[in-house]
Order: sequence, then structure tokens, then C-alpha cells
Amino acid sequence: MKIFSNFESGNIHVIQATNPMDIQLSIPKDNQSEFAQWFHFRLETEAQTQHQIKLCDLANSAYPEGWASYDVVASYDREEWFRIPAEFDGDTLTFNFIPEFGSIYFSYFAPYSYSRHLDLLHRAQTSHLCQLETLGQTIDGNDISLLTVGTHEEGKKRIWITARQHPGETMAEWFMEGLIERLLDESDTVARSLLDKAVLYLVPNINPDGSIRGHLRCNAIGVNLNREWQTPSVERSPEVFYVRERMLATGLDMFLDIHGDEALPYNFVAGSEGVPSYNEHIAELEALFKQALLTITPEFQDEHGYEKNAPGTANLLIGSKWVAEQFKVLSYTIEMPFKDNNNAPDELYGWSPERSFSFGEDTLAAVLNVVDKL
Repeated sequence: MKIFSNFESGNIHVIQATNPMDIQLSIPKDNQSEFAQWFHFRLETEAQTQHQIKLCDLANSAYPEGWASYDVVASYDREEWFRIPAEFDGDTLTFNFIPEFGSIYFSYFAPYSYSRHLDLLHRAQTSHLCQLETLGQTIDGNDISLLTVGTHEEGKKRIWITARQHPGETMAEWFMEGLIERLLDESDTVARSLLDKAVLYLVPNINPDGSIRGHLRCNAIGVNLNREWQTPSVERSPEVFYVRERMLATGLDMFLDIHGDEALPYNFVAGSEGVPSYNEHIAELEALFKQALLTITPEFQDEHGYEKNAPGTANLLIGSKWVAEQFKVLSYTIEMPFKDNNNAPDELYGWSPERSFSFGEDTLAAVLNVVDKL
């Protein structure tokens, strides 16, 4: 019996693994940080034999509440990721299974690899509608990539969408893949109508270093990018620095920042009601966008979510809050679950890459619904 994490986004620590019914593991922290939640490892063992794995010391993880009602994600072929039921006692997540084959992967959520990220970028650039550009390099020397979709014409709206500030929130890039594929489908009337009215600036993975390293929340040196938006630097947070500089150069009429939430088993949005410049027009745009999503897809709901900020109390270090105040525009964080969507549960797959992809497609239609009002 062997356990491996010596691959891209791999992350696990073996406490003991000599008995298939007593495998004990823990989750290492992101480099130079206190965040520990993302795991990704491979078990090589005897097939058709009962196993029990315990993930230990989760009371000290980044989001202990995220383990309640959470089922582990697993795959034999790294394409189909299914769920294994688990139980959480407040500190240890325990799951039992009988592997069908001798090698099986486990992960906090279905990984979105850097190779797939590069494939997405370069497949997109083959469309005459799309341009791929490198804005700069990360601390580890990876590219900070921007896709610009549409033609720059006077009067068109400028819509920015970023994903994976927190790299372990891989559902965010599955979402972006769905949105991009629909946007570049020349037979899709929603996409064509939107591109008649807007240019879209898309950053499918703003934190490639953390993604490759197997981090939940931070870049290569332990910086939480979604707390860097007021004063980013090339030395500490080049990912935000270069994207922010381009935003300031192009201007911006709408912003979506795509995330995943560890604890809440729903899809929801977080708005900018706490920023100083928040006004009735922005409130109307927020309501219009939410109503569009509610109409378009049953995957979205507006009952469960984060508590709204009181007026003037928003944290302007956060990307969507800084953008809202800087540009005085509709600016939303979109959150998806690591667990399942409790309004439409799927016992076998939970919330999944496929559902994230579809939610990205549907969100494009909601953007079209508000573009004339921006």
C-alpha cells in the first residue's frame, strides 16, 4: 500500500498507512501561511479490499465547518470524479470504501490541471473573436493570462471576469470553461448578442502558482490574493498587480469574481452593498442580475449566502469590493459549493465539474440580461 502526492496540486501528509483499515492522514498548510484545507493524493493498494481513511486534525483546518456533510471526491481515471460518503466528528473526517481497481485518486474537489488551463487558453485563441495575452509572470514564473473576447468599438461595455484567486476553488475554472466555450460558440445567439454589446476580459486562473503547488487559498509565498486589491505589488502579489493595472487601463463596466465556498451547500452571490459609493442604481443592477439567474437556472438561489455588509463597512482589500468602489459598477462575487447544491442534490457526484461548467454557461445569459442597463 502506497500513498503519493508527488504531482501537480498534490497535497497530503501520511501519519500512518500500514493497515488498510487504519490509514491516517493530515493536510499540510499552504506555503508560508496558516491555511490548510486542500488535499489531493493517490492511493495504490489491493483492489476489492475494505479500506478506511481518516483525515485528522481538521479542527485546525482553515474552515472546520466545511467538513460537516462533506463527501470526499474520488476518481479512477482522473476524468469522472464521484463522491464517497464521509463522516465528520469535529476533528476527523472518516470514510470507508472498497476500491474497484488498484489505484485511486482523492481530492477536495475535482482538480483543474494547469495543462487543461493551457489547453483552454490556446483553444480559445483559435477563435477569431479571441486574443490571448500574457500580462506578466507570477513569483514562480508562470504566466498571468488574459483572454479578450470581442471587438473594441465605441459604446461597447467592458466586462471583466476573474477566477481562482483562491486556487483550491477549482470549480471556478470549470465554471470559466463553460462560460468561455459558450461565448466562443458562433452559433449561440446569447453569445452573439452579448458580443454585439460588450467586450469581455477573462482571467480563467489568476493564481497558477497556488494551483500547481496544491494550495487552498494562497499564492507561492502565502499571500491571499483576495486581500491585495488596494495596494498590490510585483514582489508580493504580481497576479493582482498586473490584472489591476490592465483594468485601470481599459476601464470597466461590470465585474464578476468566481469562487467556491467550503461551508455553504448552495450557489449564491455576494454584492457590494457595503462600499461607500453604493447607490440605488447598483442595487437595481444587482437585483436584475440575481433575478436573471433565478429565472435561467434552478442551480441558483438567493436565500442562503453571506451576511450583507452594513453601509460603509465593506473590506476594500477584496477584489469585488475594490472594483465596485473604484469603478462605481455592478461587481459580484459568485460562490459555488465544495459539497453539493442542497436545492438539487446529487448523491453520486454532488456539486461537480459538469454542473460548474453548466452554471458558467447559464451565467453568460444573465450577463446579457443586464448589459443594456450598465
